[in-house]
Amino acid sequence: MIDNSTIAAISTAHGVGAIAVVRLSGDNAIQIADRVFISTSGKKLSQQAPNTLHLGFIYDDDVPVDEVFVAVFKSPNSYTGEDLIEISCHGSLYIQQKILELLVSKGARVARPGEFTLRAFLNGKMDLSQAEAVADLVASTSRSFHKVAMNQMRGGFTDEIKKLRERLLKFVSLIELELDFSEEDVEFADRDQLKQLVEEIETLLRTLVESFTLGNVIKNGIPVAIAGKTNSGKSTLLNLLLKEDKAIVSEIEGTTRDFIEDTISIEGIHFRFIDTAGLRHTTDKVEKLGIERTYKKIRQASIVMLMIDPATDTDEIIRSVKDIEKQVKGTDKKLVVIINKTDLLNNQDLDSLKKNILKIVDKEDKVIPLSAKKGDNLPELEKALLEIIHAENIEQNDVIVTNARHYEALKHSHEAILRVRDGLESQISGDLLAQDIRETLHYLGEITGEITTDEILGNIFKNFCIGK
Repeated sequence: MIDNSTIAAISTAHGVGAIAVVRLSGDNAIQIADRVFISTSGKKLSQQAPNTLHLGFIYDDDVPVDEVFVAVFKSPNSYTGEDLIEISCHGSLYIQQKILELLVSKGARVARPGEFTLRAFLNGKMDLSQAEAVADLVASTSRSFHKVAMNQMRGGFTDEIKKLRERLLKFVSLIELELDFSEEDVEFADRDQLKQLVEEIETLLRTLVESFTLGNVIKNGIPVAIAGKTNSGKSTLLNLLLKEDKAIVSEIEGTTRDFIEDTISIEGIHFRFIDTAGLRHTTDKVEKLGIERTYKKIRQASIVMLMIDPATDTDEIIRSVKDIEKQVKGTDKKLVVIINKTDLLNNQDLDSLKKNILKIVDKEDKVIPLSAKKGDNLPELEKALLEIIHAENIEQNDVIVTNARHYEALKHSHEAILRVRDGLESQISGDLLAQDIRETLHYLGEITGEITTDEILGNIFKNFCIGK
């Protein structure tokens, strides 16, 4: 993984724009840039102060390629911790590629995906979890995901892990010191203090592990299945949410025979809405397949929105609600029952229907009256969705785990600390206690990169974009 050659890459996304950035990092970055750049001031970049910007031209021998700005950063005060050059050129694909070719011809090599950030990690500019947050920040497509990635990149997650490791290290050192004096039967590590610490750490690790459920949906979008009988208004609701005619709306039953999916952002949080085939008894083979997929999407969803047509017989409505309630009972899924077509109902009938449904569903589930056709009460539905996923937690500075690698390491670490807690209760020997604490420390160290391998680094940074 360690290669000290000078690297170069186009850091802007492929395509034509007003400006593009070409990066160069390594021991010879400034000297290589001097071989192709002539400043309007006549000074070499090697003679310039760090953190300065210079106007000039890139030349291919005596032929000017482009007028550019060159930023000079010197080790160790740069993104990578090495000498770093950033060339801001015009966005022509030809110009970008030509500058990169010139830099390579003068001694650089093309960077691998994520190699700039890898060097930042290897040179101590950030730990591994912060490096991974860089990739998340680049990929963020919603305010909530951006906020979580920013918090992690600024060290919020790292601080929590480091505090845990430091406190545990102190105790494991004292326990291992006891082993050196085993014949004297002395106790350096206060077991009561260790018990208290282990309880605190177990609670925090459990909280971090549990936060992954929320973190995962923040990162990938919350899947919401819109289910219900045919002609209950599912497609009309999807179109209302998306503010476009995405799904076909027809009075003919069974129009939607497969699921239709699209994503929208509600107050900075991504929801993936899935309009499914109407639930009814049918002999049509294609429609039957669609209904099977509906139940599959319900199983995969975090939130199930059941559309109710109040014109349907009340007993049938109750059966529909009970059927979907069975699907979500005992799972992490949340149910939102939407009483649609409220513009055709009087208040007394609406209140009566709502009360009957509330008797069936869990107290945490929502029952929302709505007119999908007219858009009445849509803000109430959006508010309910945000409440379900506890959106207020995202607005705080709580650490939320979004990375699957971190989740696995935290799970293993939590299992190890539980063994420490059980060992303290059963008063096992110090050497076995120390082994479980060391295992806890090992998995925490994997998160920040204090313990790592080339294989782990390779798997992480191969998913970065080139130039970052």
